[in-house]
Amino acid sequence: MKFENKSIKFLEEYLNTASPTGYEHNGQKVWMEYIKPFVDKIEFDHYGTCYGIINPEAEFKVVIEAHADEISWYVNYITDEGLIYVIRNGGSDQMIAPSKVVNIHGEKGIVKGVFGWPAIHTRGVSSNEPVPKLENIFIDCGATTKKEVEDLGIFVGTMITYPDEFFELNDRYFVCRALDNRIGGFMIAEVARLLKENKKKIPFGLYITNSVQEEVGLYGADMIADTIKPNIAIITDVTHDTTTPMIEKKKEGDQKCGDGPVVFFAPSVHHVIRELIVDTAKTKEIPFQRAAASRATGTDTDAFAHSNGGVPSALISLPLRYMHTTVEMVSKEDVSNVIKLIYETLLQIKPDMKLKYH
Repeated sequence: MKFENKSIKFLEEYLNTASPTGYEHNGQKVWMEYIKPFVDKIEFDHYGTCYGIINPEAEFKVVIEAHADEISWYVNYITDEGLIYVIRNGGSDQMIAPSKVVNIHGEKGIVKGVFGWPAIHTRGVSSNEPVPKLENIFIDCGATTKKEVEDLGIFVGTMITYPDEFFELNDRYFVCRALDNRIGGFMIAEVARLLKENKKKIPFGLYITNSVQEEVGLYGADMIADTIKPNIAIITDVTHDTTTPMIEKKKEGDQKCGDGPVVFFAPSVHHVIRELIVDTAKTKEIPFQRAAASRATGTDTDAFAHSNGGVPSALISLPLRYMHTTVEMVSKEDVSNVIKLIYETLLQIKPDMKLKYH
């Protein structure tokens, strides 16, 4: 499918809106505004998980879900000289921090800062060079005292994000920080748009769900699963493109951007729902890949599957390069095919389908 201009405009605005874990509300406002014309009702919970509902009166409920948060940093300590030390909010990578520009979300507005790092001339011989660690990376916001930092509205607990924005690379990839996993929010929103614009009637309640706090423990999904109490959940998240350098395929599997959605095999993935997805991909000639997770998927699939006495759940992942960096990359073709696969799978679901193994 070719993406419409309004869809790309939404994706760009959504990705460029900082939505760190625990502070997802600004991105959620953008997301809710976009899906509003495609659903019958919009709801959100106390912690900010949002969901649009099609057929809200239906007893049989199907969730399609992504997570809305992005990794970030917290101010943890301010030195007397005005330098800022940080702790993670989610899986932020200290290796990429040195020389990055940051947005510090202070009480008086955004303050620019930089992750400083000693010049190459001063670091000694290579065998003794310092390596970026949580205890030695620091942010310089141009202040010279702790009081000056606090006068800027920056205190312990202030959130810090990277400002890197959306762009397209070689007309083949979308690139941005936070594609993990706001690209998922984009894809499920597009499924809702297609159902509306193609005037498809579905015989169940569909809950298009954008959960918070995945990056720190799947907490938003855990909460919203108990609220919605779905009969089926189809989750979308990102997974590693393992064809890039320094990734061991024997450990991480063999997935590649451009080769299609990745269907996961894992204990929390329900066989009936997974096979429905695989059969749909084959019937509709949608390319797909396979991957396995030995214990947990590490995604919101686990939270939904283990909720409410067990919810039949499945995971469709999008291959992504350079996860948890500021240059995350996904194939535009893969994004299109994930949307198609979720959309076509939903059209196969019937409330009376047999979900028990025996």
